[in-house]
Amino acid sequence: MRGLVDSAEIVVADGMPLVWASRLAGTPLPERVTGADLIWSLSELAALRGWPIYLLGGPPGVAARAAGQLVERHPRLVVCGVDAPPYGFDASDGGREEVRRKVVGAGPRLVFVGLGFPRQDRLIAELRRDLPDAWFVGCGAAIAFAAGTVPRAPRWMRRTGLEWAFRLVSEPGRLARRYLVHDLPFAATVLTSALLHRLTPA
Repeated sequence: MRGLVDSAEIVVADGMPLVWASRLAGTPLPERVTGADLIWSLSELAALRGWPIYLLGGPPGVAARAAGQLVERHPRLVVCGVDAPPYGFDASDGGREEVRRKVVGAGPRLVFVGLGFPRQDRLIAELRRDLPDAWFVGCGAAIAFAAGTVPRAPRWMRRTGLEWAFRLVSEPGRLARRYLVHDLPFAATVLTSALLHRLTPA
């Protein structure tokens, strides 16, 4: 997992615990940067530059709906393809090859991959070899957010680091185990480590 993150040209803090930990450690990050925000700002840039984009991920029909919303906001945006591969597609060479063929054939300059970590990041690592001039953005649920099929938290909850609570209430069946069993202990460990780093003499 670490190798996937280290191989990226740009890594952003998509999670308030990382921002809080950076402050506790005495090396503050400027802000949280989410895939749900990047899909809008980078699509605006793509429209201005004439870069075709590709949306990969989400349930059936969601990527196409997201494409419509993005084009509605940025009429000059070119969406050269959308795809919603079925769950488990990456378990077989044939499934991965089908996705690869579609993306490479579309020739995008910017690809939003919303399949969740680490699935999206493993796929990106493969696709980068075929499209070295394209940018790939692992964006999690951003495609569903852009489509409007999954609601985002109110702005005040995003600013105060409570977006996770909103998402947990909105999708408890899907997110309870991830947030409460995996993410909460990990966040506690990261924050504690950051504080100890700050307090430990060099």
